[in-house]
Amino acid sequence: VPDSQYGTYVWPCAVVLAQYLWARRGSLPGKRVLEVGAGVSLPGVLAAKCGAEVMLSDSEELPRCLQSCRRSCLLNGLSHVPVLGLTWGRISPELLSLPPVDIILGSDIFFDPKDFEDILTTVYFLLEKNPHAQFWTTYQVRSADWSIEALLYKWKLRSIPIPLHSFGADKEHLASSSLPGRHTIEMMIISLAQADST
Repeated sequence: VPDSQYGTYVWPCAVVLAQYLWARRGSLPGKRVLEVGAGVSLPGVLAAKCGAEVMLSDSEELPRCLQSCRRSCLLNGLSHVPVLGLTWGRISPELLSLPPVDIILGSDIFFDPKDFEDILTTVYFLLEKNPHAQFWTTYQVRSADWSIEALLYKWKLRSIPIPLHSFGADKEHLASSSLPGRHTIEMMIISLAQADST
């Protein structure tokens, strides 16, 4: 059983999200990117290496995860990348003072259903503050009973599924893991529902 501070592992979802970023690396220079629930920060680190202005965040209640973010930055020569303590569902001074963002990243943050609404309230807050932004997220299908569809509707968010084959991430070696369990990975882009009409 993995350590309770899940952010100390590179999960298959992080590899798939990093592949999506790599496939779009030409569009990343100058983009303002925030990774939430970053843990070891593979997607955020890759975005920074591709020229994005990146901020990494994880729960202020998980100091080992924040330390993992900082260590990943140092090991990759990215000591200038800020690491912030942001806890899902909590309005904090750090959340309120975030600069504008274009892309929010989250890999495998839809892990525990009790956190789903807190995650989406935080995402909604960020998208309301940055209406042009998008939330790029990958998640592992762990149960057919787990769904965020009703919460997306409640928070006036829309999602677009992104097929893994469209960015070369449908290969077994990308989404596999030595960790136990099934590893069916999916990706979606979430944005404000009213962004349809603009």
